[in-house]
Amino acid sequence: MIDLAVANRQETFERMCEPLAERGITCHHVPVRERTVPLREPPWTPDEYDLGFVYPGRLMEGGVADALLKVPWLNDLESVVTSRNKAGVLARLERAGLPVPDTVYVSNPVDDEELTAVFERFDPPVVVKPNSTTRGVGVAKAHDLDSFLGICEYLSLVHDYRATGDKSFLVQEYVPGASDYRVMVLEGEYVGAVERQLPEGARADGRWKHNVHRGGQATGVDLPGDLRDLALAVADDLEIPFLGVDLLVSDTGEAVVNETNARPTIDAATKYEPGFYDRLAAALERQI
Repeated sequence: MIDLAVANRQETFERMCEPLAERGITCHHVPVRERTVPLREPPWTPDEYDLGFVYPGRLMEGGVADALLKVPWLNDLESVVTSRNKAGVLARLERAGLPVPDTVYVSNPVDDEELTAVFERFDPPVVVKPNSTTRGVGVAKAHDLDSFLGICEYLSLVHDYRATGDKSFLVQEYVPGASDYRVMVLEGEYVGAVERQLPEGARADGRWKHNVHRGGQATGVDLPGDLRDLALAVADDLEIPFLGVDLLVSDTGEAVVNETNARPTIDAATKYEPGFYDRLAAALERQI
């Protein structure tokens, strides 16, 4: 048996356990955040696990866990850091000729004159999002200049704290009525996709974020070949083994790569291609 350390949240861990156990891999939940860890008497020993699933999302906690566990990871620190930097990902994909939303990267502090010029670059509304958060946290939509500058002022207040590591955010074009897909790629192979949608009542109330953690519902879909190819090209360019690729497809059929996630939540097995867990088990075994 292979002993796998899983630092992901409980929902992913629980979904992985049984199917991987059937394939000779025992999952162990190793939470690294919101706890105390005595470094002289740590809760884990270096010979306790054979490998890790994906590097922890909080990089400081991840560094401690990595030092104590001493295991290879399916997605390592470099993969997580690469994907977490939304602006860096979009810049790389843009240079590779892959479609991404029109985006301006803002590194605070920036004065109102520069921000006004950024807003006027777009046809409102614009989307404002922190550069390195996940799950739709902090993402806002501004329809007019005053609202936009107000959002930027709040971000500036946060960035004014010396301990804030990332003092940047993105301003992006808004894609109205877009279909929102999360596409999963494992070692260069398409392994499934879901479409994320808000319930009809939420849409009627004017809500627009499709993230599952914001109330969206994920439904397994048979993704068209061109969108599969786009997601594969993204994973290939970023060189990340296990990657969630978020695509927005407008009502005219144009697709853009919105974000990526190197710590994707594993969904119900019915939403993946047949053989997903066989491929995942084989990918994990190759890390040892």
